Amino acid sequence: MPSHTPPRPGTAPTFVLVHGSGSSSFMWTPIQRELALLGHRSLAVDLPGHGLDAQYPVAYQAPQDLDAWAGEPSTLAAVTLADNAEVVVDAVRRAAEHGPVVLVGASLGGTAISVAANLVPHLVDRLVYISAWSCVTKANPMEYMSEPEFAANLLAPLAALNVGDPTALGVGRANYRTADPTLLTQLKAATLADATDEQFRAFLNILQPDESIAVMMGDARVQANTWGTVARSYIRLTEDRTLPIAMQDRLIAEADALTPDNPYDVHSLDSSHAGFVFRATEVAALLAGLPECEGGDR
Repeated sequence: MPSHTPPRPGTAPTFVLVHGSGSSSFMWTPIQRELALLGHRSLAVDLPGHGLDAQYPVAYQAPQDLDAWAGEPSTLAAVTLADNAEVVVDAVRRAAEHGPVVLVGASLGGTAISVAANLVPHLVDRLVYISAWSCVTKANPMEYMSEPEFAANLLAPLAALNVGDPTALGVGRANYRTADPTLLTQLKAATLADATDEQFRAFLNILQPDESIAVMMGDARVQANTWGTVARSYIRLTEDRTLPIAMQDRLIAEADALTPDNPYDVHSLDSSHAGFVFRATEVAALLAGLPECEGGDR
């Protein structure tokens, strides 16, 4: 059998993985497992108020009390995009002590890695966006959502999924524990159409209901003289109906126009928005094939 020679100590990258809205470090577990089996280090970050710090009120449990939950204050209401970026920067600083850093963001996690790369571009060897927001001409995802490239999105119309007044709560609150069969079918079509029903329900059960409005409306615009100096890759998810492929392509085009001498290295996967989590072997192999994984000094 052919032997595999791992990268030399000190030159192998650490993959710092940043989750999206309503998610946590848990979503990266399958991909981390495959990266480890390929001989690579990885660190999955929990953004503030996520993971084991997430808030799951009694009213959200079963049986649910939606009226009570609609008024429940959220621990995420005070969290800002700057707070998210600070956590990512701290992880990058610590990982960079051991070698190159490949900073990976999925979905809304793209805003945190963008701001982090604006702040510490010298510590990031490559940025990777997996169907993630890299804002250029508009400040944040909320502003892009009114654009025609977002029209194929199937998640925004699901008003029945939402609980409470986001203006009053300071968060968007999604009832991922709904038992409404019609709503579950629509949610699956929007987020994970290529998975089985069992996989879809398993994924829903690692999600958390709240996400900060301040994070979604923070200024996440990338800067040419900082972020724009970092090598970057974009993994397009061609079947995505949460961040439609037309919007992904617009984000890529805007970034390439901002820094034409440093364009995205673009890859495509025929996956839904969350479906790539169930394609861990392919995603890990793609990440492991990036130039920074071939060794070499910083």
